[in-house]
Amino acid sequence: MRTVGPAVGTERGATAHDAVASGTVRSASRGPASRGPAGELSAQGRAERSTRARVARLILELGPSTAAVIGGRLGLTPAAIRRHLDHLLAEGLIETRTARTYASRGRGRPARLFAITDAGRSAFEHTYDDLASSALRFLAEEAGPAAVDKFARHQVSELERRYGAVLAETAPADRVRALADALSADGYAASAYAAPAAGEAASAGQPGQAGPAAGGEQLCQHHCPVAHVAAEFPQLCEAETEAFSRLLGRPVQRLATIAHGDGICTTHVTGRSLVGETPAQDAARAEGPAREHDKTISGSGGLFI
Repeated sequence: MRTVGPAVGTERGATAHDAVASGTVRSASRGPASRGPAGELSAQGRAERSTRARVARLILELGPSTAAVIGGRLGLTPAAIRRHLDHLLAEGLIETRTARTYASRGRGRPARLFAITDAGRSAFEHTYDDLASSALRFLAEEAGPAAVDKFARHQVSELERRYGAVLAETAPADRVRALADALSADGYAASAYAAPAAGEAASAGQPGQAGPAAGGEQLCQHHCPVAHVAAEFPQLCEAETEAFSRLLGRPVQRLATIAHGDGICTTHVTGRSLVGETPAQDAARAEGPAREHDKTISGSGGLFI
């Protein structure tokens, strides 16, 4: 499956990504005092950006926090922490919230908390994506494309092990939806829908001909934690698709991927009636996913997150 890089969202998002990838967070204003004659950041400017990145990372790690807590952890003066927080707010990397109070605080304003935004979190995630892409690129150069294939299957083996245990306790007719629920629990925001059967209009009025059993189902993943990496290494998508087929015991076909630039990863699952599955086979397959996984995949690895 050939893929292309995902479209860049906004200029601000790209700026955030570049800032974190370089170990810094870029400020909204770039005063001439922070740059040398050639436009390069001065030593002071680099130090400012480095500190700002530390502030953003601490907010990511601690969750919503007050300026006093952040400044105290980093050893910054109140004036310095306010300056860095103002820059991060201007970039859209953090946001302010009001602390929830459960008792009277007396006079004064409620505590102001600073929290990471989706843009700020995405900037850090893309940094890890870049590291993963570099590692896979190095693996391909040193050991060949087959090594990347092997790595992808090794990674997905843990997914098969965990999901296989869940699907083994699920009726065959409900497995696509159960797989969607399991994927959602891992952050893929997945859902399952009945796919229209071929010639459905012609068979209208014939009970049992339409719906999942006849036309199959579609498994949709609305979020992909590794889309940035999979754009360069489609082996990750291919290994996942193969795992879905083994887990469901049916042929599947990838129709769209987020890594390819589509809005949703969509996988078509062939209807049970189209593969000639009988009730006896359904019963035999009730134990299948976990056992089939033991036969086809060995070893374990992490999920693609």
